[in-house]
Amino acid sequence: MSSPTALPTSEVARRFEEQTTLAAWGAAALGLLFGLISFGGEARPIAAHAGELDVTQPAAGTASLITAAAFLLSTLLHRRHETRAMPGWQRAVSHISTAMLTVVFGAVAFMAVLTAGEILALGLQGFVPAPIAAALLTAIASAAGSWLAFQAGIELRTRNLTQLLFGYLTIGTLFAMITAADPLWWQLHFSALGSAWAFNLTVIVAGLLVAAVGLYIGRDLHRWMGDSRLKAIGVVVVLFTATGAALAGVGVFPVATASVPHNIAAIGTLCLFAAAALVVTIVMPGPTPMMTLTTVGAGIALVTAVLLWRPFGVYNLAGLEVIVVGIMFVWLTTLVRTIGACAPEQTRASARTRLLQATKRARTQT
Repeated sequence: MSSPTALPTSEVARRFEEQTTLAAWGAAALGLLFGLISFGGEARPIAAHAGELDVTQPAAGTASLITAAAFLLSTLLHRRHETRAMPGWQRAVSHISTAMLTVVFGAVAFMAVLTAGEILALGLQGFVPAPIAAALLTAIASAAGSWLAFQAGIELRTRNLTQLLFGYLTIGTLFAMITAADPLWWQLHFSALGSAWAFNLTVIVAGLLVAAVGLYIGRDLHRWMGDSRLKAIGVVVVLFTATGAALAGVGVFPVATASVPHNIAAIGTLCLFAAAALVVTIVMPGPTPMMTLTTVGAGIALVTAVLLWRPFGVYNLAGLEVIVVGIMFVWLTTLVRTIGACAPEQTRASARTRLLQATKRARTQT
């Protein structure tokens, strides 16, 4: 039996599209079934207050589990061959990134359905769907999430992760704004949204996704430069992983109940991201002119944004946080696209059987 890669490109694309569509239909069937079981013939509002039964929360939970399963299934079907020739440590890193992204895709689906439910509830006030209609909404949400997740599992690239991170932060923050207990939170800072679980969960999962982006950046750098720069690549991965852990700490320690750890985690996130940006720029074999221009421009923009906050007072801290995050995303997107354009698409197995020995050997050769 010939492998899919031996087939013409158009035939491979057709097969992948057929599998993705089939996965979406299967997810819709599961979502419909679980929806019928969850709602049990009882009509509920789309979104309700705390303690009341609604449609959105069971639908979000169902879509989340099915979406995560779709990504994992797609990865196992289409990418498990990538790790066969890898040594144990490299295979472990690949499996860890897959596990992290499985959780992330489930969380993205969960938050997206919750946000959509809140918007529908605002637009259709007083509407109470019948149980079969609620189950159909669950099926649609499950199918949409699984279609995207299954497609991602076929061939996920680093730039896709940065787009996912930006989209997830936008959705999660929007949901936190809609459900915020204090409508004047924006007069303080974004951490004021941390009094509710939605913002904290968003930041925690975003930290997990930043760590996953770091693992994929390391993968691309290794494909580009090989084992000779393994130690330097490891430093890049560690810094991005630490940045993700610090960002998750912002959500683990809400500012209202643990202000000191929260502030440490927030400052640590910025410092670690700056360190990761500096190191990856040094490790790359000659940044492109556009990468250099973007880095310089981002630095100037950050300084300008801080000055407009203090001393000029053009906006408050919440406005500064939005601008800083936007600048960071522009720079990160440029970075991963630059590395992705230079790195080969083919999987590259390391010749080093043990990571610690490889580091020691590289030091000796130096």
